[in-house]
Amino acid sequence: MKAIVFLFDTLNRRYLPSYGNDWVHAPNFRRFAARSVIFDNHWVGSAPCVPARRDLFTGRLNFLERNWGPIEPFDYTLPQALRQHGIFTHMATDHYHYLRIGGENYCQQFDTWDCIRGQENDPWVSRVNKDELPLHLGKFTPQYGLNRMKFRHEQDYPGPMTLRAAAEWLENNRDADNYLLWVEVFDPHEPFDFPPEYLAQYDDRYAGPLYQWPEYKPVNVPSEALEHIRKRYAALLTMADHWFGKVLDVMDRQKLWDDTLVALTADHGYMLGEHGLMAKNYMPAYNEVFHIPLMLHLPGDQYSGSRVGALTQNIDLLPTLLEYFGIEARECPNKLHGGSWLSLVNAPSARIREYALYGYFGRDVNITDGRYSYFRAAVRKSNDPLYLYTAMPTTLNQYLNNSCLSDISKIETGRFLTWTSYPVFKIPGNVVRLQDQTQAFNRRSDLLERNLLFDIAKDYAQEHPSVDGAIEAQMVQALIGTLRKHDAPEEQLERLGLV
Repeated sequence: MKAIVFLFDTLNRRYLPSYGNDWVHAPNFRRFAARSVIFDNHWVGSAPCVPARRDLFTGRLNFLERNWGPIEPFDYTLPQALRQHGIFTHMATDHYHYLRIGGENYCQQFDTWDCIRGQENDPWVSRVNKDELPLHLGKFTPQYGLNRMKFRHEQDYPGPMTLRAAAEWLENNRDADNYLLWVEVFDPHEPFDFPPEYLAQYDDRYAGPLYQWPEYKPVNVPSEALEHIRKRYAALLTMADHWFGKVLDVMDRQKLWDDTLVALTADHGYMLGEHGLMAKNYMPAYNEVFHIPLMLHLPGDQYSGSRVGALTQNIDLLPTLLEYFGIEARECPNKLHGGSWLSLVNAPSARIREYALYGYFGRDVNITDGRYSYFRAAVRKSNDPLYLYTAMPTTLNQYLNNSCLSDISKIETGRFLTWTSYPVFKIPGNVVRLQDQTQAFNRRSDLLERNLLFDIAKDYAQEHPSVDGAIEAQMVQALIGTLRKHDAPEEQLERLGLV
């Protein structure tokens, strides 16, 4: 048996033809969708990038216990489970965060892995003296300017290289069986950079300074620049689509559609001016970031063209692949929060959960039943009580040590998590000072002061908060029950004013 997982970073469902988009050029995403079941109610669990991946690898929500961080020594992962049953695993990726502090133990879970260099701020091209930055709007970093010197041709960009590496792996293993190929593409994550012919497809007439990398803050550029950056996002997606097609071509030649499960999803979406905001992390958990695409091809095209409306999340990928490979979920030493998608594809009324729970560590905690979405804010400006639980105190590009902890005497050690007996550090959130303030949680953000209820069936853009007290009361009770079902530390309920 064979399986392939495509994980595109920052992939917005509203830019895909299978979710109603009629202006983005993405013929290969359309081609894949034609051979797949489309899931209409698929949600992130933990965000952003690396927390989402820990969900995918472990089948458990982790944003209630800690922020961006590594695979923990007490985690049990999908590659581990497959290896124990004779399934070979390989990763092709340009997600450079796996090679930085705070991204430990992810690619190393696989039997083999190939990490393509050069995306974003990947510390790849090395120069002591860096050239002056170009005139630009938004961000542009010296390190990316150096990396970019290596991109002489389209095939030199990391996204195309990653998808080409996946195609080559399939060619080199054409006679193999019993494997998982895990393909991670950083595109269409910012910076939105590509050869100019892709933007030419979008009739872009912007003539201002270079603008390919939005800042993580409210919109601070002219309207014509905002329109330009949306077209740049679409153009980068079109380049990813082109090289994705190269992998699909190999699958056609090898007739892999007949005997291979193929999943395509994202870690999260992205804000491109909606609600007057750009990027992710610092704002409420709007649909643009947390309602993401999922397409699933099952061997033989039996269910291709159908759609599933049941609530699903990325924590379901592990149990889905376990069932597909004939591995009992009860073999996992840790309780799973996800369920298998296979039970949904031929049963329109089936469901594996009543509610989807999602968010960032230390921010609002959010829940949806598919009709309503409810954002629950911390009740205190101090954001207390909040604790980070980890046996590996690293986070995005930094250690959790004296450089970012204001009082290490407040750290405790013990067996604090209810679902594992492994000892962990218990670190108060109010002593942590992160380098990246868009991910900070030592105090409640000014953008996250209110509870918000939306009827997303009538107001999908979440522009008009509802004041229906009865529905909010129902969602509050659902949130309490769902938090406990997902092993939330008890102080999370206190922080949110739920006890």
